[in-house]
Amino acid sequence: MPSYLIDSDFILKPQVTVLTSVYNGASYLNEAIESVIHQTWTNFEFIIIDDASTDNSVKIIKSYKDSRIRFIQNEQNIGQTASLNKGLEVANGKYIARLDQDDVCLSERLKEQVHFLENHPNISIVSSWEYTIDAQGVKKRAWK
Repeated sequence: MPSYLIDSDFILKPQVTVLTSVYNGASYLNEAIESVIHQTWTNFEFIIIDDASTDNSVKIIKSYKDSRIRFIQNEQNIGQTASLNKGLEVANGKYIARLDQDDVCLSERLKEQVHFLENHPNISIVSSWEYTIDAQGVKKRAWK
């Protein structure tokens, strides 16, 4: 069971909402989901919005039985931006962490980003360093 914070209204809330919009992302979706559910920071909800995929994306998402995952399925394709806005409307986290369907998080991403934001209240947005990899997982470039 995930740990949650209690806000002033005594409502259980995760500290972070990880938000992902999916459209025909079956090729990399398992890796993306696994990288989130295995974070060292566990106080999060993971909102996954399927944007009317026609591949195995929905089957992959539904195969996970993690209580932190909140699955939303669009009846028709509305695009990534509208899907993400839909997710923002239902997000409960103090912080939002975006993850594309073909990306993976290093295991301490959420912990490090939450720690940074909590210790720098004048900062409202953070980004991560990025490694671009090929289909075999070989690093091709680094973005900092």
